[in-house]
Amino acid sequence: MDKSHIQQISINAAVITVSTTRTEKDDKSGAAIKEIVAAADIPVDYYAIVPDNEEKIRKACLEALEKANCVVINGGTGITHDDCTIEAITPLLQKKMDGFGEIFRLKSLDDIGTAALLSRAVAGIIDRKAVFCIPGSTGAVKLAMNEIIIKELRHIITHASK
Repeated sequence: MDKSHIQQISINAAVITVSTTRTEKDDKSGAAIKEIVAAADIPVDYYAIVPDNEEKIRKACLEALEKANCVVINGGTGITHDDCTIEAITPLLQKKMDGFGEIFRLKSLDDIGTAALLSRAVAGIIDRKAVFCIPGSTGAVKLAMNEIIIKELRHIITHASK
């Protein structure tokens, strides 16, 4: 694929962990995201842990968008009664990237089998910035970040920022 149209634009990341039990000390998934983006020379300008609460998730996302053009939200994407990240973020998305969730579930199939169908991972654009909602397990975070997000992030931000 010809990627000559991809611009060398500045990318700043935000990491939001959705959990009612994790703290910064034991947030292994949030730490993994921060390590992966740092290894790609992308600074993390926002980090928060918020409970499974639609209003608090939205508020954190909007705060993050003030400081970063790539927001990665991990956790709260499953189907339990308290999982509400997708419900919180989807109404804010001005454009959805349906392929992200599809590719994530396809790649997850190799790791966790048909349990991949329980993931409701989504991504999209808000105010010309990329937002990714991924499961909170460390394995899922590493898969999403290394196999999809980091590989396509500059491409996504180039198109989104036009």
